[in-house]
Amino acid sequence: MISVLIVEDDPMVAHFNRSYLEQVDGYCCIGTASSVAEAEILLECERPQLILLDLFMRTKDGFDLLNQIRSSDANIDVIVISAARDPERIKKALQYGAVDYLIKPFHFPRFKAALDHYRETYHRMIAPASMSQDDLDQLIRRSPEEGKAQSLPKGLTPGTLKIVWEAIEGHRGSFSTEDASRLSGISRVSVRKYLSFLLEIGVLQTEMIYGTGGRPLDIFHALPDKSKIVAMYI
Repeated sequence: MISVLIVEDDPMVAHFNRSYLEQVDGYCCIGTASSVAEAEILLECERPQLILLDLFMRTKDGFDLLNQIRSSDANIDVIVISAARDPERIKKALQYGAVDYLIKPFHFPRFKAALDHYRETYHRMIAPASMSQDDLDQLIRRSPEEGKAQSLPKGLTPGTLKIVWEAIEGHRGSFSTEDASRLSGISRVSVRKYLSFLLEIGVLQTEMIYGTGGRPLDIFHALPDKSKIVAMYI
């Protein structure tokens, strides 16, 4: 099991992150910290393999902890989970050694994809056998841009995925689940499964829009030049 420390000053977000983590195989949460100072105390007696780290916190921010981890040469990886979406902070987090970066608010499929990829990388890195260039390329390149056709999750079919993706590409703009259902002629319940999958493989982005009634609406955007990735599953 890969041990994880969650550093997040919002109790509700920390709860959701822990709940999400418990749904991913191969991980155990050793604790949560609501500040960098609290995380520093926990790290004196605990050595997690991974930290899920917020950047915006009171007093010290997440960069202080990132810098400390790297300065001490601690063998700890970090996935940043933050509302910061400006290129400067994202670049800085990656330069400080973050292995992934999730922008709040995020959805479970993106969270699971990050943890699945990290788990694979972690176990490959501690394996005694040496790596070939192909092995390393598979770890570094997350998207199946080359090679054999990929298998779809249970319950999804290539034909329906093709219909949904062609509807999205033909729309050429942001869309909701209802829009995708209308454009593809497929039920909202089914379309939602395919949109979650497309989020997981990194060909869609999403953001929550709050309407006048206060109920959030998921709005999706297709990322450019991702058709080759979808084609691997069709």
